[in-house]
Amino acid sequence: MARFIFITGGVVSSLGKGLMAASLAALLQARGYKVRLRKLDPYLNVDPGTMSPYQHGEVYVTDDGAETDLDLGHYERFTGVPARQSDNVTSGRISQGIIARERRGDYLGATVQVIPHVTNAIKEFIAADIDADCDFILCEIGGTVGDIESLPFIEAIRQFRNEIGRGNGVAIHTTLVPFIAAAGELKTKPTQHSVRELTSLGIQPEIIVCRCDRPLPDSDREKIALFCNVRREAVIPALDAKSIYAVPAQYHEAGLDAEVLRAFGIADAPEPDMARWDDVIDRLVNPEGEVTIAVVGKYVGLQDAYKSLTEALIHGGLANRVKVNIRWLDAELFEHEDAEIAATLEPCHGILVPGGFGERGSEGKIASVHFARTREVPYFGICLGMQMACIEAARNTAGIEGAGSSEFGDASEPVVGLITEWMSEEGLQRRAEGGDLGGPLRLGAYEARLAGNSVVRSIYGADTIHERHRHRYEVNAHYRPALEAGGLIFSGMSPDGELPEIVERPDHPWFVGVQFHPELKSKPFEPHPLFASFIEAAVKQSRLV
Repeated sequence: MARFIFITGGVVSSLGKGLMAASLAALLQARGYKVRLRKLDPYLNVDPGTMSPYQHGEVYVTDDGAETDLDLGHYERFTGVPARQSDNVTSGRISQGIIARERRGDYLGATVQVIPHVTNAIKEFIAADIDADCDFILCEIGGTVGDIESLPFIEAIRQFRNEIGRGNGVAIHTTLVPFIAAAGELKTKPTQHSVRELTSLGIQPEIIVCRCDRPLPDSDREKIALFCNVRREAVIPALDAKSIYAVPAQYHEAGLDAEVLRAFGIADAPEPDMARWDDVIDRLVNPEGEVTIAVVGKYVGLQDAYKSLTEALIHGGLANRVKVNIRWLDAELFEHEDAEIAATLEPCHGILVPGGFGERGSEGKIASVHFARTREVPYFGICLGMQMACIEAARNTAGIEGAGSSEFGDASEPVVGLITEWMSEEGLQRRAEGGDLGGPLRLGAYEARLAGNSVVRSIYGADTIHERHRHRYEVNAHYRPALEAGGLIFSGMSPDGELPEIVERPDHPWFVGVQFHPELKSKPFEPHPLFASFIEAAVKQSRLV
């Protein structure tokens, strides 16, 4: 039977519960155990798919097409275990399912209540879709203990722990131990009150993780242990790390994984093999050079909106043993004078235009593509970035006046248009124009066939790839002959040959646009080949500047 680890947070949000969960899973994995991670989000949205990136950060897409919380990206990057639809649930999705059951009459006329109906639905989610050989399930509960919206989740966990037996479930509570400058000391009282709040709801944590910006004195650990009813060794200090990839080793040194195993009564666990993490840290702290990459986007005011992209660029640097400096640029800044574009982009060794929705900043992105093409600077276009590359080519190399996207209004030449039909493993998928925003996208992993003599074929080393998508607009294959005549080659297509997946310029040092999101599958110990190749091209460019 799989053992369950429940992770809650207190005092304030943004304490790094997701990173802690991912790090603990990586440590258990390094000891030879099989793990799975899950996120329970208390907000009422069905999923984060329709939420503003400024509200929620990026939407992480799984192979099976789920739009999920960005923490699932941390889980997958740290463990390499592909996330699934069943690994993320929200209050909205729970409520949607309960209302649907009630309307069907599944409750046989009973009064539908938070207890037992909502809590039962949460427990069903926690226990569903677990592989038979899985050793540990780590469940992170979003929000902060004491929030009204998280109460049903806390109650469900309390019930679930009783049902599976106390020896099969461990609770970890993450709190803040703030430093009060006026007093010149760390204060443990917020942690004590947070644990008391959690205990009043029926959950006594076995382990307390204390986020602090300086070493936690033994006297403070003893005080927390005394007032919170845990062992002193179960009070784990969590200091700021120089990199998120240093966090697993830091938690191991603090004894987190050993204390979790002790709480489960596991005394014969092997020591963790940290070799691959040691290699990642060595590459991070001992780079042999550095490059600067310009990311010309729409949501650059909140870097969490591009979290997976940021990490994938770092992974590309790890593959080439260089430090990657990311220069975040608002695309709207480039919708004015060309001189400003040149002055801003000339110092950069590569230009990346990421995905996004809506017209704002689109002309600035097209201007960035034009600069990269004409100045022969490595260019990487992702999703909307590929579409912008096709529009730029249509206007400037194919002579198609009025080339644009139907997403931005009535283009006289819609090089990019709404996709209403495509093939998936389940068969033909259809979406109606003007339907709900939630769900009508082409989501999840889809196959693409690569041209045999293409640049991307040599990068991947394969004829067929599977990459994750999240888009509702697609480059119109009708314009393929004109674009290819101008030098933009369609080097990757869907298996039926209808949907363009990759474009490239063979006569350019490095110019690739992809309709999918390769950043979602990159890992520190397994950098995505496109990012590794892009950064390699940027290194070559840095020697020319």
